[in-house]
Amino acid sequence: MTLISATFEKLNPLTSAQKAANAAKKVIVGMSGGVDSSVSAYILQQQGYQVEGLFMKNWEEDDDSDYCTAAADLADAQAVCDKLGIHLHKINFAAEYWDNVFEHFLTEYRAGRTPNPDILCNKEIKFKAFLEYAAEDLGADYIATGHYVRRSFVDESAVGAKVQLLRGLDSNKDQSYFLYTLSHEQVAQSLFPVGELEKPVVRQIAEELGLITAKKKDSTGICFIGERKFKDFLARYLPAQPGEIRTLDGEVIGRHDGLMYHTLGQRKGLRIGGVKGKDENAWYVVEKDLANNVLIVAQGLDNSALLSSGLIAQQLHWVNRDAIRQPLRCTVKTRYRQEDIACEILPLDDDKIEVRFDEAQIAVTPGQSAVFYQGEVCLGGGIIESAVKSAIKQ
Repeated sequence: MTLISATFEKLNPLTSAQKAANAAKKVIVGMSGGVDSSVSAYILQQQGYQVEGLFMKNWEEDDDSDYCTAAADLADAQAVCDKLGIHLHKINFAAEYWDNVFEHFLTEYRAGRTPNPDILCNKEIKFKAFLEYAAEDLGADYIATGHYVRRSFVDESAVGAKVQLLRGLDSNKDQSYFLYTLSHEQVAQSLFPVGELEKPVVRQIAEELGLITAKKKDSTGICFIGERKFKDFLARYLPAQPGEIRTLDGEVIGRHDGLMYHTLGQRKGLRIGGVKGKDENAWYVVEKDLANNVLIVAQGLDNSALLSSGLIAQQLHWVNRDAIRQPLRCTVKTRYRQEDIACEILPLDDDKIEVRFDEAQIAVTPGQSAVFYQGEVCLGGGIIESAVKSAIKQ
């Protein structure tokens, strides 16, 4: 038995009746030119769907040709579609990306926060612009992506049953953190074929199929912009404002090139050598004083200045509910691939919550997302407004 046949055996192969029902459904797969979307398209074919691909160009690289990967990605996506015998559509969402993702990204950095563009990109491009285009212009019943997440209907027999967003089976690749802004309607219209698989299996399937993407490196860097020297890239859009680096007691021990280049908990790149009268412990960013353009640092990753007992989050989104109005026990991640943190959510109003950690956490960063879970279910999340150094008195 090949790995492919064994995999489909494991994924509960569909009955002929289910395949027949799927044959009436059109799925547009977001083809990135990577291995995950490639295998997703193949799996959906095997499940009987009418499968077509769509390649999105979301960044105009004409004035940035040194970092252009879109042409190579398109060529790989086309090669995979040709191999699988499916049509590949192309669409340019560069204007939507600039207006709804990149300008917000710059605004957040300008304000001294550290945003996560991948989350906004998923919200505004992959599951809004793409979903709308696929449904309205291409007649799709579903879209599909290569994200490592799963979905589960709460009650499949109920009319209008809500669907839950679940973590991916591969805990090392789980991407639910990046998809917490999806509504249950968007999740219901989206298929995630590789969410039930582990990454090594996905690569092995691609290899057995002879797909050009089988050994292709996973994409990293800013969503749709790719890998680059981040400092140089950001400087093209935002003027740097150099300033002082100070200790917690106000001593000047260095200079920074711009607060926007630094984030809480950062150690590398501070260029702080031996400081007279200080020990050899590493220095970490503990605060950004925007009013005075000062970067504040302290020694030791366990320094109390880096620890928070909780956070305040706003711009809330819940996958399957309107708001949380009662205290709720759950877990939270304040950054990707972080271990789950046991916590309690305390609602402050419909769009703001306090989160109290069971144990103090390091480098809770404003602008990043706090994403909440109960077991395998991703409940939703919000943007971190501030860290809480001690419990807020109600």
